[in-house]
Amino acid sequence: MIEAIRTWIISVAAAAFLVSLSQSLVPEGTVRKIAGFVGGVVLLLVMLKPFPGIDVSGLELGYEDYAMDIQQRQTELKEQSNQTMGELIAEKTEAYILDKAAVLGVSCTVRVLMEPGEDGMPVPAGAELTGQKSDALADYMERELGIPKERQVYHETG
Repeated sequence: MIEAIRTWIISVAAAAFLVSLSQSLVPEGTVRKIAGFVGGVVLLLVMLKPFPGIDVSGLELGYEDYAMDIQQRQTELKEQSNQTMGELIAEKTEAYILDKAAVLGVSCTVRVLMEPGEDGMPVPAGAELTGQKSDALADYMERELGIPKERQVYHETG
């Protein structure tokens, strides 16, 4: 029994030494992180080897599953960020249009329609206005905000 413990301790110490040595020889960066991870797994396996009830032969790390989950979460976060950004841009654009309408003496309400731009970020693509129709306001939205007149819908009220 003592001999088995002695052998186990020497095995753990030798594995720790080899992991430490390999860690010091590997250059900084991603390769070093991977080497550290692999070394930790090897050290863990050496430490668990004497336990007969543990079967490590079927151990799978499943890196692909984790990478796919991370990629999916990043995509979800980007979509959520773009949606929030689109709402903020729409809100600010509506405020700009209402300010310009007030300067022009036009009474209206505005809803800005957003679409993804070339880089995926949302941009104002259209506007729906309820109230007085104004050619000056339509020109402003086209010239200053990039909303073409074809994408400006007016619902005139009496």
